[in-house]
Amino acid sequence: MKIPQLILASQSPRRKILLKQIGLKFRVHPSNIQEDIDRNTSPTDNARRIALRKAVEVAALFECAIIVGADTIVVLGNRILGKPVSTSDAKRMLRLLSGRQHTVITAIAIVDSQSRRHVVLEEKTRVKFRKIRESEIARYVASGSPMDKAGAYGIQDDYGAVFVERVNGCFYNVVGFPLSRFHSAYYEFLKELQYR
Repeated sequence: MKIPQLILASQSPRRKILLKQIGLKFRVHPSNIQEDIDRNTSPTDNARRIALRKAVEVAALFECAIIVGADTIVVLGNRILGKPVSTSDAKRMLRLLSGRQHTVITAIAIVDSQSRRHVVLEEKTRVKFRKIRESEIARYVASGSPMDKAGAYGIQDDYGAVFVERVNGCFYNVVGFPLSRFHSAYYEFLKELQYR
């Protein structure tokens, strides 16, 4: 049976690069779902819910496709750090992360638009920042790079990378897409749907 087309329900350029890296052919159709945080549930549950909502919304637009939705959340203690809403918010987040360890959670939802069957998985990675100077924060925020990233940084950025002292877990998860977990889950999902 022919494998349906793969649709990435995300406009993240990083996720596009990572999917291409593992040789998958796909189309991009971003979701319009708002990444609203429910403070009454855990960060993991929030990421899973948002990722699934993104994939389900886009799945409704395709008769025969596999849709992939994802959501990344940065957690410092009990605090969820989403995408900054302003440059001052980005600076605030980076000051909070400076010299401390945080957790990056990425949830991925895979939905079959025909059967509406789905699977949701998540990956957690611990990241330790070195102490960063105020001048470094100002320079990084002025570049504009932190503005579309959870926690106001990208580990793959030319400058954001130098803030990271240590990574415990999947590096690609911090970029926004845990490749190994996704690869295994995607092909297992196709197998269950008898596409291979």
